[in-house]
Amino acid sequence: MTALEVRNLHKRYGQHVAVDDVSFTVEEGEIFGIIGPNGAGKTTTVESIAGLRTPDSGSISVLGFDPIKDRAEVRERLGVQLQESSFPDAITVAEALDLYSSFYRHPADWRELMELLGLTEKRNTKYKALSGGQKQRLSIALALVGSPKIAILDELTTGLDPEARRDTWSLIERVRDSGVTVLLVTHFMDEAERLSDRIAVIAGGRVAAVDTPEGLIAQSSAQQQVRFRVSTSLDRDVLTTLPEVTDVEVAGDRWLVTGRGQLLTSVAGALARAQVVAEDLRIDQRNLDDAFVAFTGRPPESTARAERRDR
Repeated sequence: MTALEVRNLHKRYGQHVAVDDVSFTVEEGEIFGIIGPNGAGKTTTVESIAGLRTPDSGSISVLGFDPIKDRAEVRERLGVQLQESSFPDAITVAEALDLYSSFYRHPADWRELMELLGLTEKRNTKYKALSGGQKQRLSIALALVGSPKIAILDELTTGLDPEARRDTWSLIERVRDSGVTVLLVTHFMDEAERLSDRIAVIAGGRVAAVDTPEGLIAQSSAQQQVRFRVSTSLDRDVLTTLPEVTDVEVAGDRWLVTGRGQLLTSVAGALARAQVVAEDLRIDQRNLDDAFVAFTGRPPESTARAERRDR
């Protein structure tokens, strides 16, 4: 069944169009990822779904309810962890969960949530004393304390170290396995590829593509690349004449062959017929970063930051 449906969503701030005719559906029980460049309209879209923004036009259905007209019903069914969340420094983990549970008609047992998310030992710890990973776990717990059917998680692992990110991924999978549909907004491509059943790519306020991670990668390019080294002479024509090959680059003993289809099988067969032994032969696999660039025209923000650090 469809848990969430967004149709022709449009939102403008003055002369700036933030969301321009965005449409997608999220099925019950899936993790649905949203990726896109900064300023693409991702946060405006999820804030509209949560009822925090009023769209200029279009429609949103959260389990059959309108986030604006049926605000109370949507609040009972939708848990939200926003990109920027803050709490009083002196509030403890237990106090925050107890307070938030009082906002709902049928809250979850917040003590069980503490146990599920590994926060029991921190129940009396003040918010300001929590680590980044513990604060993120508390954010997830607060998003789940109302026993929601859908959880929106916006940039959940920003600022976390690699170990904390992997722990958080495991938690998200456990949340989905418990029956909660997850809408995940992220700028980490490895995170989106690891967790998402399907992904919407948003660029310039529009949906550029919706597919599984594998489907997006396949859509973005049919090109493959095979790399290897040879210790003997090899005529380029052995490879350039293959129907699967579109380009051959040679640098010393290193060869890079670009093509499509059954490229690896074709190249390996040609080398065998030429009685040439290839060393370190491998095929470069495309990933979600490549798809992101193909659909948006720019690298993911996490990749761009890494490149700036390396300069």
